[in-house]
Amino acid sequence: MKVYFHFNLDGFSNCYVVTNDKTMEALVIDPGKITREILEQVENGPYNLTAVLITHSHKSHIRGLATLKKIYNPKIYAADFDICASEETLLNGDGIIYAAGLQIKHIALPGHSADSMAYKIGHIIFTGDSIYAGMISNTSSTYARQTLISNVASKILSQQDDLVLMPGHGPPSTLAAEKNFNQAFHQAPLEYFN
Repeated sequence: MKVYFHFNLDGFSNCYVVTNDKTMEALVIDPGKITREILEQVENGPYNLTAVLITHSHKSHIRGLATLKKIYNPKIYAADFDICASEETLLNGDGIIYAAGLQIKHIALPGHSADSMAYKIGHIIFTGDSIYAGMISNTSSTYARQTLISNVASKILSQQDDLVLMPGHGPPSTLAAEKNFNQAFHQAPLEYFN
């Protein structure tokens, strides 16, 4: 598995292309904007784009989805029915899916938005806007913030320290760095970590 980072200047968001050289398949995570570089990466593989994973339905993460659907016929995985448009690929809660020859764990992390998902592939977790390097995402209320912190603490921070976090905005991080330096978790009540 290889992961390629693409920065969307329009929404200051990250898009990722994940390729599997064994099956020559690819998937895209959060297509905020589809650029020539993304298309060339898929076509020059040449990879078969089989899936698109959406972490949440904000425009800076889905604007390029229409372009991908015009060129390819990927399965769209999301927790929002209007985006995935199929009961088959609508994600609800935590679970496992298979795409591009890869096992992908989807993790529900509501708080930033009701449909927020993270995707774990191997030792990498694509966190969308739930957690960034050194900070937690913004939320619409104190309740949503506590829900998000609780979910991230129980579902993400409980995993191995060498896990690499690839967020929807900003640079990558590691779970160890977030445990040590992310102020949101140092300010949270201790019961979120038990």
